[in-house]
Amino acid sequence: MTQLTIDIVSDVSCPWCIIGYKALQEALETVSPDVTATIEWQPFELNPQMPPEGQEITEHLTQKYRISEEQAEQNREVIKQRGLSVGYEFGNRGGGRIYNTFDAHRLLHWAKTVSSAKQTELKLALFDLYFKNSGNPSDHQQLLDLVEQVGLDRELASEVLSSNQYESDVRQIQQRYQQAGVQSVPAVIVNNKHLISGGQPADVFAQALTEIAKQA
Repeated sequence: MTQLTIDIVSDVSCPWCIIGYKALQEALETVSPDVTATIEWQPFELNPQMPPEGQEITEHLTQKYRISEEQAEQNREVIKQRGLSVGYEFGNRGGGRIYNTFDAHRLLHWAKTVSSAKQTELKLALFDLYFKNSGNPSDHQQLLDLVEQVGLDRELASEVLSSNQYESDVRQIQQRYQQAGVQSVPAVIVNNKHLISGGQPADVFAQALTEIAKQA
């Protein structure tokens, strides 16, 4: 049996990140028990300058990527179908908003100090908050409700959010990955050196993990 370490660089408002994770999960089930992995989530902000009130999602996408509303809707449909193919049903994002996610990343960094398993639980809850429930991952009350939902300490999390705790840690980690060449997410990094970019299908992940395990 080969044990791998996997770092997933991602944002909680990135649809391809949850699609990629679901496909990675499927791949890990395929290669198990010969190959197993521990997973940690690393921060990446798609919109670090986003103000607290956020921005309407279609307006944001058409401005950022210079596409039409029709193209934005077509892209959304592609994402919806890819999600369904890996067992993830996106909610109705029409009329939704894009938000700042920095505080969510601070909480995820804190959750990692408890355990990587709890960090993953919180990360998946954040995906659901945003994509299934049209929630706001910059709203402290909603974040604290998720913390409690996954069995983490609400009071400790509140202390993190009401301070600047982990701000420098998160920024340094983001900078490190950017300097290493990560410019888009998801970026799946295996054993600190093998990069698998994007929300790949499960068979692509499985093949890559098998090859990496052979080298290890």
